[in-house]
Amino acid sequence: MIIRNTRVSDLDPVMALYGRAREFMAENGNPDQWGTSYPGKELIEQDIRDGNSYVCEEDGRLIATFAYIPGDDVTYAMIFEGDWLDDSPYGVVHRITTDGTVKGTASFCLEWAVRQCGNLRIDTHRDNMIMQNLLKKNGFAYCGIIYIEDGSERLAYQKKLTDG
Repeated sequence: MIIRNTRVSDLDPVMALYGRAREFMAENGNPDQWGTSYPGKELIEQDIRDGNSYVCEEDGRLIATFAYIPGDDVTYAMIFEGDWLDDSPYGVVHRITTDGTVKGTASFCLEWAVRQCGNLRIDTHRDNMIMQNLLKKNGFAYCGIIYIEDGSERLAYQKKLTDG
C-alpha cells in the first residue's frame, strides 16, 4: 500500500468511497455522523487544493481516503470531561474511510499520519463503534469530548509516538 496526495482526477472515486462509507455507517448503527451527504464535493475539493487530502492505493487502485492536516484544529481547542495527553504540536485526521477490500487499510493510514507528526488527534461519533475500536486497537487514548462546528458531540482521541 502507498499513500499519496489526492489529485483532482481522483475526485469521483474518492466521492464514491465516501458514498459507500455513509451506507456502511448507516447499516452499522451510525446513520447520523455523516448523514446522507457529508462530506460534500466542495469540501473534498478544498482539501485537495489545500494539500490535505490523501488516498491509499493498492496495486494502482484507490482503497482509502482521508484528510491529514498538520497543526492546530480549532475544534480541539476545548475538551470536556477529560484532557488531551499534552499540548505539544499535533496533526489531525478527518474523514477517513476505506473500501473494505484490504484488511488493515485504516490502520495503515493512521500509522502513516502519526508518523508525519508524532502526535495525532482524531474524533468520532459516539455511535461509531467500529472507529472507536479501531482507534483503541491502534493505541489511541480516549481523551474526552469535543464539539464540532454544528455543536455535535464527538469522542476525542490522541496518539503520541514515544521518543527513541
